[in-house]
Amino acid sequence: MIDGHTKLFGLLAHPAAHSLSPLIHNTSFKVTGINGAYLAFDVPGEGLKASLAAMRAMKIGGFNLSMPLKTDVIPLLDEITPRAERLQAVNTVVNRSGKLIGDSTDGQGFVDALKQQEVNLDGKTVTIFGAGGAGRAIIAAVIDAGAAKINVFKRRNATFMSVKQQLENWSDVVEVIDYDDETAMIQAVDSSQVIANSTNVGMAKNDELPVSQSVIDHFGPQHVVVDVIYFPLTTPFVQAAKEQGSRTYNGIGMLVHQAAGSFLEWTGQKMPVEAVISAVNQEIAARQRP
Repeated sequence: MIDGHTKLFGLLAHPAAHSLSPLIHNTSFKVTGINGAYLAFDVPGEGLKASLAAMRAMKIGGFNLSMPLKTDVIPLLDEITPRAERLQAVNTVVNRSGKLIGDSTDGQGFVDALKQQEVNLDGKTVTIFGAGGAGRAIIAAVIDAGAAKINVFKRRNATFMSVKQQLENWSDVVEVIDYDDETAMIQAVDSSQVIANSTNVGMAKNDELPVSQSVIDHFGPQHVVVDVIYFPLTTPFVQAAKEQGSRTYNGIGMLVHQAAGSFLEWTGQKMPVEAVISAVNQEIAARQRP
């Protein structure tokens, strides 16, 4: 029941109407009994500064952001955490008595989702397809989780060398490799225990694979394969890996666990992830129906 004591939280995004974040957080408030409410605010980039001023004035407890606001917000905040500093991206902000502190929970969401499935990344070799925002967040968190080797495949475009230098400077365990080097990709897969697709190939009605079938043929029961995409629930990548006998997971775990990081910072309580994952699965299944 919303009353005069209800604490407000929200999402700043453009567009915002499609977001699952209100479902995730409002389910969490309901299950935990916390007197909170979460709304999605459609905020284009030029409205970000005014939105933050309003958040301070209305004492909103915290909020999430989507790209490109994740980077645009940084100079407008009072402080950011070391992991947000490393990524130069903020997906969650907590309002501590008018002081806005930015953090990035995306990568930790990936690690925590695997932990929930009893997959420990310490000492493992991990191969990641893509080095965009999601990929970089995952790479940073996998480094912190103690991975022994991280193979990152990125398109050889204008940003290849600068991104390669940046990511390899994060840790000696990271190697950034040309996405088109199929021989290297197969060798990386053969040596890996965990494989992740962080590209958007396979999203919505895109039925393509992010890698060739020749690479997929090297997947097997020894692999844990994750796609950060969660719509559709079973992407072509997940389906192909499943057919090779791999343990497969879609992006719902990462989605919910990154939200759990925000929820913990805002409320001091753990998110009821099982109940939330169930609600999200039902909602996405409903959206997938013709």
